[in-house]
Amino acid sequence: MKISGAQIVVNCLLEQGVDTIFGFPGGAVLNIYDALYAYKDRIRHILTCHEQGAAHAADGYARSTGRTGVVISTSGPGATNLVTGIATAHMDSVPMVAITGNVNCSLLGRDSFQEVDITGITTPITKHNFIVKNIEELASTLRKAFAIANSGRPGPVLVDIPKDITAAVTEYLPKNPEAVAPPSVLPALDEASALLVHAKKPFIFAGGGTIISQASASLYKFAQKIDAPVALSLMGLGGFPPDDPRFTGMLGMHGSKVSSYAIDQCDLLVALGTRFSDRVLCNAKSFAPHAKILHIDIDPAEINKNIQVTASVAGDLNVVLEGLLRILPDDITHPEWMQKISALKAEFPIDRPFKKSNMPYEILSTLNELEPDAFITTEVGQHQMWAGQYFHFSRPRQFVTSGGLGTMGYGLGAAIGVQAAHPDHRVINVAGDGSFYMNLNELATTVSYKLPIIELVMNNNVLGMVHQWQQMFYEEHYSHSILNRQTALSALATAFGVEPFTI
Repeated sequence: MKISGAQIVVNCLLEQGVDTIFGFPGGAVLNIYDALYAYKDRIRHILTCHEQGAAHAADGYARSTGRTGVVISTSGPGATNLVTGIATAHMDSVPMVAITGNVNCSLLGRDSFQEVDITGITTPITKHNFIVKNIEELASTLRKAFAIANSGRPGPVLVDIPKDITAAVTEYLPKNPEAVAPPSVLPALDEASALLVHAKKPFIFAGGGTIISQASASLYKFAQKIDAPVALSLMGLGGFPPDDPRFTGMLGMHGSKVSSYAIDQCDLLVALGTRFSDRVLCNAKSFAPHAKILHIDIDPAEINKNIQVTASVAGDLNVVLEGLLRILPDDITHPEWMQKISALKAEFPIDRPFKKSNMPYEILSTLNELEPDAFITTEVGQHQMWAGQYFHFSRPRQFVTSGGLGTMGYGLGAAIGVQAAHPDHRVINVAGDGSFYMNLNELATTVSYKLPIIELVMNNNVLGMVHQWQQMFYEEHYSHSILNRQTALSALATAFGVEPFTI
């Protein structure tokens, strides 16, 4: 069967089980959009107000489902508008396929209208990228893109398609997607097992790899097996029950006092699916000063990158944990260590502020009481950390936030993707007023597609995190962090067709 390149694109999306895409049309992708028109009953396209919002929506869709998010844009500025969204996904290991149009092959390299070298631009922020200059390679390239995005450590892949390739016609043979399965061969676990058996004060630190590898259940059994407390990174929240006695909250710059004590006193740090961000390490020289470090991660490049470890296992986290559970003895106990952790949690509750009166805590704890099962997305700033500290994330993929790149303006776009994927669930975007202004235009998207997202704006009239740092480290020189904006946010919401409430 001979079909056009544009039809091949749509058919390959259907092959991969794609039911929702996000994007913004333009000249270089009009052939693809015309092909989509014939399949509008099978692929839902959500038209955002800006390509960055579309990229964040694809990201939110992927994080909340574990499936690949798909975004499409035209060439030139349409493609470059995706860059921040692609970089956000790359930093947090989110599977995404970005499809961009480009000028005809004969016009490449001639500074043509809306031409840009998007593959060159995105090389550092993608797992891989392609430009398709041969119609015969289009289907195989798209299939490779999805396979790469989902294999090993997930991440974004970009496929750039010149317009004449989408117009050309060739033979197309449908093909079922190949399942991406974790490696079944276990690496050697003897050294890791020995460290775990001999530790007196083990401490588990689990990152976003716990969520990605679907290792939450294994993590829970593993913590019981080695009788150890558990801290999570921002990206790992939801990967361990927040009400479990072993849970010590987040670790690092924005972590709990209990986790800080545990990392300072432990004799073995078991790091699971984490890249040891600078926000966690703070000072690598004084991090876990008395501990040996066992690092388990799917990406060998992360081991010994930011901190030197005693032993490591490179492999799928869930597979490795299940392997350790099979070989570890059943009599590992650390009663004194766990009693100390329990006493510290009683003295310094991990989900309570130090001050008796704390408005952020009141807001987030009330939200938790009213909507404990809601998906929470956030922008970036103080409100992001308050959400991480005070909301009890009880399941994986419940918390959707930009951890690595720290992208202000991420949350509302991400919420669109989450709500599109979960139409029957409550989705709440927690924003500061500074971040809210970044992509507030996407409120129009929520109204257009009847997405019942709650946008919670914590308005303190400052760039909160910047203002706090200026207070702490810059002698209270509040240089351009106070927002004297006169915008009536309630009236603005009404103008977009959103019902406002002011508390």
